Amino acid sequence: MKVLVIGGGAREHALCRSLSLDPDVNALYCAPGNAGIAEVAELRPVDALDGAAVARLATELGADLVVVGPEAPLVAGVSDAVRAAGIPVFGPSAQAAQLEGSKAFAKDVMAAADVPTARSYVCTTPEEVDTALDAFGAPYVVKDDGLAAGKGVVVTEDRAAARAHALGCDRVVIEEYLDGPEVSLFAITDGVTVVPLQPAQDFKRALDGDEGPNTGGMGAYSPLPWADPKLVDEVMESVLQPTVDELRHRGTPFSGLLYAGLAITSRGVRVIEFNARFGDPETQVVLARLRTPLAGVLLNAANGTLDTQPPLRWSADAAVTVVIASHNYPETPRTGDPIEGLAEVAAEDAPDAYVLHAGTRREGAAVVSAGGRVLSVTATGSDLAQAREKAYKSVARIRLDGSQHRTDIAAKAAEGR
Repeated sequence: MKVLVIGGGAREHALCRSLSLDPDVNALYCAPGNAGIAEVAELRPVDALDGAAVARLATELGADLVVVGPEAPLVAGVSDAVRAAGIPVFGPSAQAAQLEGSKAFAKDVMAAADVPTARSYVCTTPEEVDTALDAFGAPYVVKDDGLAAGKGVVVTEDRAAARAHALGCDRVVIEEYLDGPEVSLFAITDGVTVVPLQPAQDFKRALDGDEGPNTGGMGAYSPLPWADPKLVDEVMESVLQPTVDELRHRGTPFSGLLYAGLAITSRGVRVIEFNARFGDPETQVVLARLRTPLAGVLLNAANGTLDTQPPLRWSADAAVTVVIASHNYPETPRTGDPIEGLAEVAAEDAPDAYVLHAGTRREGAAVVSAGGRVLSVTATGSDLAQAREKAYKSVARIRLDGSQHRTDIAAKAAEGR
C-alpha cells in the first residue's frame, strides 16, 4: 500500500512512524514533512492548504490512501479534493470538519444530538459579550469561534482579560467553566461505525503546575489509571456515536478522526470541544500503545468498511510524551537555533524512547528549530513512572538554546493521583 500523509508536525511524525512499521505499507510519503519525518518517509513539497495540488500529488504518486493530518487543510476542503480524484482519504469533508472549524457549529450539533456540554452563548457584539460574561461569572471561558492552533481559548479570573480576548475575535463562544480533570478520547469513524482509541490526558498550560498561558500542548500520557474503567463506553454512548449519527442525518457524514476533549465534572462527563483530526501531543502516546497495524484501520474508515475491522489491540505499557518548545513560546518563539543530542537519544534510548519532530528544518547537516513546539520526546514503560523516567532521561540529552519544557508531565498520575 502506498500512503501519503499531509502535514509536517509531531502528529504527522507519529503517524508516519506508525505507518512505517506497518508491513502492508510499501511506500510512504509525507508532504511537506519536516527534518525528522524525512527519516521514515519520502518528503514531497506541497501547499497543504491547496486541495487541487494535494490531489495531483496523490495521483502522481499512485497513492492508495491519503491521510490529512492538520485541521486547517481539513477545514479548507483538502479531503474533498482528494475524494473527488477517486483516492481514499482519511479525513472529514470541509462541511463535517466545521465540527472543529466553528465552535458555534459544534455547539449546535451537540444540542441536536443531546450531547452533554457546557452552557454557552455565541457572541458577535460587545453587548452580547458583556451579557455572557455577567451570566456565567468567573472563571471566564472565552473561545475564538474559528481555528486558532490550540491557542484561541482563554480561561481566566480576570474579566478585563476575558473581555479583551472576546473583542479581539470576530465571533466567540463564551461558556460556563467546567470543573474536574480533562481527558482526550479519539475515535476512528467511517460516518456510521465508530471505533474508540485509548484515552489520554494532555497538558495545555505552558508552565509546571498548570500555570502560564494556554499552548498547543506541552505533553501527554496514556493510559489513565485514575479514570473509571467504563469511561470509554460511556463516552461512546453519550458523545461519539450520537455526534456521528447527527452529522450523518444532516447529510454531512463525518469520516476520519473524531477527537472529543472532555471534562470529568462533578455532574458527569461534559464535552469541552471537538477536533476533526488526531490531537497533538496525545497522538504521540496513543499511537505508541497501538499494536494493530495502522494503515488498514485508516483505509477501512476511508472506504466505509470499518464494520469489518477486528478489535484493536493495545500494549499494556504506559506512554509519556514531553514537548520541548523554543524560547518565548507560546508568544513569538525564536527559531533557527541548532538542536543537538538527537543522535544520542537514537543511539542510547531507542526503542523505548524516541524523538518526534514538530517545528524543525535542516540547514546543511544541522537540524534547527523552526517553530514554537520543536520536538516531542516519547517513551514507553511498564507503568507511567518508568515511562516518565525514560522520557525525561532523553529530554536531558537534547540541547536547544533557550528551550523550555514542563517537568511535571504525568507526575500526579504516576503517583496514583
